[in-house]
Amino acid sequence: MMLTAALLCFVALWFAMLGTATVLFARRHEPRAAPVPQPLPRVSILLAARNEEVAIERCLASIRELAYPAPLLEVLLGDDASTDNTVAIAQAVMQDYAGSFRVVSIQTNKGQARGKANVLAHLARAATSDVFCITDADIAVPRTWVSGLLRRLQGSVGIVTGITVVQGPRLFDQLQRLDWLLSLSLVQVVSDWGKPVTAMGNNMLVTRQAYEATGGYEALPFSVTEDYALFRAVLGRGFTFRNVFSPEVLAESLPIGTLGQLLHQRRRWLRGVEALPWGLQAALLVYSGIYPAMLGLAFTSGPLAALAVLGAKMVAQGVLTALCFYRVGLRPPLRLLPLFELYTVGLTLGLVGFRVLPLRFTWKGRQYA
Repeated sequence: MMLTAALLCFVALWFAMLGTATVLFARRHEPRAAPVPQPLPRVSILLAARNEEVAIERCLASIRELAYPAPLLEVLLGDDASTDNTVAIAQAVMQDYAGSFRVVSIQTNKGQARGKANVLAHLARAATSDVFCITDADIAVPRTWVSGLLRRLQGSVGIVTGITVVQGPRLFDQLQRLDWLLSLSLVQVVSDWGKPVTAMGNNMLVTRQAYEATGGYEALPFSVTEDYALFRAVLGRGFTFRNVFSPEVLAESLPIGTLGQLLHQRRRWLRGVEALPWGLQAALLVYSGIYPAMLGLAFTSGPLAALAVLGAKMVAQGVLTALCFYRVGLRPPLRLLPLFELYTVGLTLGLVGFRVLPLRFTWKGRQYA
């Protein structure tokens, strides 16, 4: 009886957390954005690429379509030792571009920077503007991306991040899409409290002033979550941040192809989670404990009790799903919620294995301990 009561208290706490987050998200209004600074500033778009021949055309085509004067844009593509046709495709796509486009071949390491952080360190030093917009080769940005980020650059703000969702036709792609946007809605709620959680390194603006105040990527300790490392360093120098949950900065990412690749991606992200303040880590631990609690209830009170909690969980998450998808002009995939439970359990178990066992994970052809 005591175990059942403890489990029910935990379940009640979990629903209180989700319910609070849902109410706060439903009541939130995106803070009014300022007009785009005048005169329009020059902007450097920094893009790291390593063997991205499949994705790079889509990414650069979206940059060419930006509703921002091309002569004010400087697009810098950092080629990180690609062995495919990334560079040739990029040069063909950007031929006759009205703005500035340059491929920067990455041959050396700057300071402590490695991998993507090293590419961005080189690109930041090569950039000639005071505003850096950073994205990835597998991302398509919206036409309003640059202006949408610039409109949030007010006062002491040194870093602005948008939101990114997965785009793809497969069921696995749609589950990733649901996963990303649900997670980002919770991140937004915590950010609205003034608690810095993370930064979307594929959808981010940082000012030169804020970037150089940190010493740049070459001065930061190596991290496979280089975006979060920069985010923390910028805030540590006294700058503030803005997370923007709005269609004008909604970028679309190509999906991860397989469950194995997804686990490698999430293990990399987990490094950033492990660097969060202990209070946020504790909240995430409680949030992820709902499945063990349901398993415990199935043991102490029978499967019907666990199924009742699971049904209530899907309903509660369905409400938040509808809210966050409608907020960015997307149709909520409510029919996927039952499958999403299986997806979440599989992903969680895989990540636990990665964390507990001394396994290496691979990202962009490089291994990390």
